[in-house]
Amino acid sequence: MTNPFKKYRIDRLFFHSFAIVLILVIAVTAWTSYSNSSKALVETTSRYQQRLLDELNNEISTRLNMIEQISLSTSRDNELTAYLQNRQDDFERYRKRVGVESALGNLTYAIPLIQGIDLYMDQPMPSDGQSYIQFRSMADLDKQPWSVSLRKVDFAWSGEHSIPSIQGDVPVLSFARKIMVENDYLGVLVIHIKAKEIRELLTGNSTGSNRIMTDSGGKQILKIGETLEPGEWSKWIDLKSNKSGYVHIPGNEDSGNKLLVYSRMDNSIWTLIEFTSWSQITASSLKLAEWIGLIGLGAILLVLLLTHYLSRQFTKPIKQLVNAMRMYSVGVSKEELPVDYENEFGYLFSGYRKQNERIEELYRSLEQRYEQQRKAEIEALQANINPHFLYNMLDQLNWMAIEAGQDELSRILELMGRMFRIGLSNGASFIKVSEELEHIGCYLEIQQLRWGGGLEYKIEVEPELQKLYLPKLTLQPFVENSIVHGFNKQRSGQIVIRMAKSGETLQITIEDNGAGLKQPQERPRKRHTGGYGIHNVRERIAGYFGTGYGVTLMEREEGGTRVEISLPLLPDAPAQKLPASLTRRDG
Repeated sequence: MTNPFKKYRIDRLFFHSFAIVLILVIAVTAWTSYSNSSKALVETTSRYQQRLLDELNNEISTRLNMIEQISLSTSRDNELTAYLQNRQDDFERYRKRVGVESALGNLTYAIPLIQGIDLYMDQPMPSDGQSYIQFRSMADLDKQPWSVSLRKVDFAWSGEHSIPSIQGDVPVLSFARKIMVENDYLGVLVIHIKAKEIRELLTGNSTGSNRIMTDSGGKQILKIGETLEPGEWSKWIDLKSNKSGYVHIPGNEDSGNKLLVYSRMDNSIWTLIEFTSWSQITASSLKLAEWIGLIGLGAILLVLLLTHYLSRQFTKPIKQLVNAMRMYSVGVSKEELPVDYENEFGYLFSGYRKQNERIEELYRSLEQRYEQQRKAEIEALQANINPHFLYNMLDQLNWMAIEAGQDELSRILELMGRMFRIGLSNGASFIKVSEELEHIGCYLEIQQLRWGGGLEYKIEVEPELQKLYLPKLTLQPFVENSIVHGFNKQRSGQIVIRMAKSGETLQITIEDNGAGLKQPQERPRKRHTGGYGIHNVRERIAGYFGTGYGVTLMEREEGGTRVEISLPLLPDAPAQKLPASLTRRDG
């Protein structure tokens, strides 16, 4: 596919690209506005409805809990239980019936929420059909639709149903409780409460609400407005949880998307559920998106006209700048750029001119640095000749000592030559442990020749550790410090060098039986431990490996000094960036 920026004119690409981007921006803005505002509206509506349902649930629960408590206290009333237990003396039963009917009637008059009370029992006496208090036979209990709920429990609420009264059929909610005395099933007390008042509480101050009230088992007790069937909403709510919440229910063929908000309270069996049409909530968001789209279309038309004009004005100075950049070369006359621009193009032209000036200065500076670098490399090569000359001179002196029969001097010169060769190491900063040990062994052997056998040393290093790498001349300053300062008033001395692997660390220990860090004199003073060599080793370790590694000096309990050096395990030498011209070549 051909790149359009390589084929078509810039001004046309600028115009069409700007148009496409604007259309996409307006579309994305409208959609984002609709999406975010609808989500915000849904969340706000959900929180508001949930708080409202919680308040309603609390108030309804308070009323219905009061009915449950009244039912419990009434079912335990001695006069009522005595009446239900007395089945022999008709006169006494009638007398107690009057008392029970009076007490239940007082409850009905005292609590306006109660529509009436039914007492189911064996062999009831006939009741006045117009009375709010009815004594019914237990045989009629199974005829009631809510009686099924009492088969496995002691009390239960019924759904909304109607009972006859003086004013005609009245919708009620009924609470039935079994009356038990010492496991003796005496009857059932049923309190009917006015469904109208509970419905008013459930409606609250909202008009057109769609709400239902269920018990802990999900059975619908009361509903207002248009709601979904239990099978459609029960799968979205966990009735075993006491937490309130909301959920988005996808629509189906019969109904659209709905917002379901439910309220669950602690220590309450009631669940209040409200259904709200999704389109009703997001209607204002959709309207906002439509207005954004219309305004965006107008803005696109206006901007496109401006773009057509601006694209021509933009391309001209850009073409001039591109031509100047293409023609630019150091030391060649440059194409003059316009100086009458006072806007961003003027700053661009000015910056380009200043950049060219800096390039010229940089070019001249590089030429000077190149000449200086060449001189420095020549001087470094010249300076590198001196170590080679000294090494060759030691070799010549060694042969002269051999010819003169000076075997001890010959051995010292040979050891110094080996030390010097290892010290040079072709300019490398890291050498193998074996080479470092060879270097320090040469030094100690020279010291033994000087001491005449009074110096003893021991090196304990595993062969596998000798293949590792460490910074060059790490051991020599400490060994030299032991001999020069530790044994300066002794005719004999012993030095032990050990290396061991500890995790990912190479532990090096150097011990001597010298004077230690503090030497007893007339004025106690610390042994010189911060000389240039030791300081150099410390600085190199810190520079190479950081603060996790280093050198520790301490007194030995049996006398002398102990040096501990910790280094990382280096199976290979770290890369070294050295100029090729400064690398030593043998020969």
